[in-house]
Amino acid sequence: MDRLLEMQTFCAVVEAGSFVAASETMGMSKAAVSRYINELESRLTVRLLHRTTRRLSLTAEGEVFYVRCRELLAGVEEAEAELTSRTSVAKGVLRVNAPVSFGIRHLAPLWGEFHARFPDVELNIELSDRIVDIVEEGFDLAIRIASLRTSTLVSRRLTNTRLMVCASPEYIRAHGAPETPEDLMPHKVIAYSNLASGNEWQFQGPEGPVSTRVRPWMYANNGDTCCAAAVAHQGVVYQPSFLLRDDLDSGRLVELLPEYCSTELGVYAVYPTRKFVTPKVRALVDFLVATLPDAV
Repeated sequence: MDRLLEMQTFCAVVEAGSFVAASETMGMSKAAVSRYINELESRLTVRLLHRTTRRLSLTAEGEVFYVRCRELLAGVEEAEAELTSRTSVAKGVLRVNAPVSFGIRHLAPLWGEFHARFPDVELNIELSDRIVDIVEEGFDLAIRIASLRTSTLVSRRLTNTRLMVCASPEYIRAHGAPETPEDLMPHKVIAYSNLASGNEWQFQGPEGPVSTRVRPWMYANNGDTCCAAAVAHQGVVYQPSFLLRDDLDSGRLVELLPEYCSTELGVYAVYPTRKFVTPKVRALVDFLVATLPDAV
């Protein structure tokens, strides 16, 4: 039996979460998918998947094998793409990871136009606010909002955003507006739990860098949740401008400490360090550079 097809089928089952879904992805019957997995396990003499009536999960051996399969399949795809790169045809499955709120607000409206330009690319978009390992988890590209320093990944800046301190007018009337970052200490704070600096909020003030440690009453791993709590007059938030813009424009939120420049973040496309970038990845990166505004 074709070993490459065995690996493709195994990865499809893992990523789809079921034999039925994998059969649709692979364009084969459920019985054929089961046969490939059974013969793969027999040949390797290990069980790769735990099977129950409700769900599938990887065994320890299956986890190791899945990572290596993704690497090998990515290498095969890269080799094929390199041979056909002169045609610059973007095609194939393109797995993209992006933060939830940014993916909904700024990327979702663009996918239709991207498809119109590159109809041979099949998009597989996964939104998550956790930092994924794009190599280990088999993504072709990820969108990161961060101050990137050193990385084993290739990155290209798409646009930028900045962190801002905001609260509702009602909250400010009840609790007052801080005049310096140190004044944030007694305030009710709604914190983003994935913030790289944690509870240490950093600014560039008139006399240089300054940071202050806040005491949140609430944590959330999603920025929209933090902003909603602030709009409901529940405290102060420190969130990127792309999330706050509508609430600021409508007056639901007000920027605090405007004389203190908060952290500027880049919005990056990151992808594995490779000598050759596949046409589908290059097409998406170039498209996003052209379509995303200079600042969000």
